[in-house]
Amino acid sequence: MAKKQHPTRIFKDPKEMEAAWEGYKHDLKKQSQQWPKVQYVGKDGDERTSYPIVPQTIEGFKRYCYKKHGEIAQYLSNQDDYYPDFISISRAIKEEVRENQILGGMMGFYNPSITARLNGLAEKNENTTTNINTTFSEISEKEKRDLKADLESDL
Repeated sequence: MAKKQHPTRIFKDPKEMEAAWEGYKHDLKKQSQQWPKVQYVGKDGDERTSYPIVPQTIEGFKRYCYKKHGEIAQYLSNQDDYYPDFISISRAIKEEVRENQILGGMMGFYNPSITARLNGLAEKNENTTTNINTTFSEISEKEKRDLKADLESDL
């Protein structure tokens, strides 16, 4: 039985998608030129310009591909099982994005809080509350007197 393929594929094989991924990473380096960081260094205040590292995102890759090639969301999700040969490259791209974001956050290049949330790494705290309902009739007469005395002394 022949493999089910979408009739109007943008990428004919995973190598073409990988080339698009490499093009996206190169494009990120060009994007960083939009946000120069100027610093004045030394006693003479020498001007030095550096450029930030732009994080990789799946959304950015989709946007890049949409402009250069066309819609690629279906490749990443193997929509209708038309793209099974792209599962490996899609997984590798998603893992590289996640690794880039986590490492960039850990090293302080990206906001660690945002990268943790994007990658499901946010610290989760579990708070439990226990309510104990005690009726006044369950308190002994001595405890009632003590409680009444405490209340009156606060007035």
